[in-house]
Amino acid sequence: MILLRSAARGRFAMEVLMLRRGSGARFMPGVWVFPGGAVDPADHAAASAGGLELEPDELAHRVCGARELGEEASIALEPAALRPWSRWVTPEVVPIRFDTRFYVAAAPPGAAPRPDRNEVDVARWISPEQALADHADDRFELSFPTLKHLEELAGFADATAVLAEGARRHIEAITPRVRGDRGDFEVLLPGDPGFADE
Repeated sequence: MILLRSAARGRFAMEVLMLRRGSGARFMPGVWVFPGGAVDPADHAAASAGGLELEPDELAHRVCGARELGEEASIALEPAALRPWSRWVTPEVVPIRFDTRFYVAAAPPGAAPRPDRNEVDVARWISPEQALADHADDRFELSFPTLKHLEELAGFADATAVLAEGARRHIEAITPRVRGDRGDFEVLLPGDPGFADE
């Protein structure tokens, strides 16, 4: 759930909500992430109740995104506000695989995130550019997909441009490839040199 707002000050026009996973988290402790989580049976049940003209599984994912935003950051958002942005599938060589859908949405006016202190311990509005700079300085740990999303967002003029793109974007699943071994490897995306090599 990539939640965006216009920057209140500074030289950047847009900020994104980032959450830091708690040090005791089983998965990616201390890493900065977008709000999100797994679709559960209640999300499917809510999707089955209707309300939006979407395929039930797609609606369940949007319900999940809105729910997780509320649970992790105490921000209420309707599933209808979410716009598909991307879909990432973990490479085949990774033992635990995920099929993750990313959505973009505008933050409600005056949204003030509060971390749940369970899964996440800090919530912060930050520009994509600043997050990338802090990551380069080893002050903002990011996973590869989050890093790539922030790089893409930094190429847009403002949140309005991102949301306009989300309203018309065609989504195809992205499955990165890992080349090398555990001690020395690189992650390749479609279009990168060497991605199509066997």
